[in-house]
Amino acid sequence: MGAGPGDPDLLTLRAARRLEAADCIFYDALANPEILSLAPKRCQCVDVGKRGGQPSTSQLLIHERLIRAAKQGQRVVRLKGGDPFLFGRGSEECLALRAAGIDYEIVPGITSGMGAAAYAGIPLTHRQLSRSVLFCTGQQARNSAAIDWTRYAHAADTLVIYMGIARVASISEGLIAGGLPATTPAAAIQWATLEQRQLRSTVGELPAAIQRAGLGSPAVLIVGAVVELGDLLSWLPETSALTPGHRATRQ
Repeated sequence: MGAGPGDPDLLTLRAARRLEAADCIFYDALANPEILSLAPKRCQCVDVGKRGGQPSTSQLLIHERLIRAAKQGQRVVRLKGGDPFLFGRGSEECLALRAAGIDYEIVPGITSGMGAAAYAGIPLTHRQLSRSVLFCTGQQARNSAAIDWTRYAHAADTLVIYMGIARVASISEGLIAGGLPATTPAAAIQWATLEQRQLRSTVGELPAAIQRAGLGSPAVLIVGAVVELGDLLSWLPETSALTPGHRATRQ
């Protein structure tokens, strides 16, 4: 189940109904804890979140716990930030469930890249500016070759890069080396739709701008001409109390 990008109001109705009927919820670090309030009091909520560079529950153990709970006859919800099938390892968990003979349902969610862009007033597509979008990850898989960012320089009109803020310098250098102009508009958005902080810059200046602003994970990077429309289409005030504890700021 996708928990959406952060703001609990962006949870789907189907997801809310499934939470209300759950016996057990295994939730990720980026799933807003406020969403767990929809679960019945008898429901067991288990933190199995992963955050880069911090102690995390192993993926194999998550598989084992999901299978064990389901075989005990519990109604199990696996709650993931954003959408479970976009950089959420949802497919790996479904494969494990399928191998164990366990039925499951996939409940999609608004992915953080789309939510962040919409809350920043950045359209990922535009008939004149962007007819293609590429979602990619800046996180290098363990024991894998380094990501060749030169390949992505002209792969799509708009790039949405997840988990890339820690490697923004190499991303910027690679895109420019691949032929993308250093003046190409770019944005960084932290804590999408929740305590959203964002800035707009260029591919060449983005690493320095992020450092000056003190933005960190979790964040998405957006690269492409559509970023410039954020100034025209932004709909949030400089500081906006979306719901108690929610705010969005622009820099």
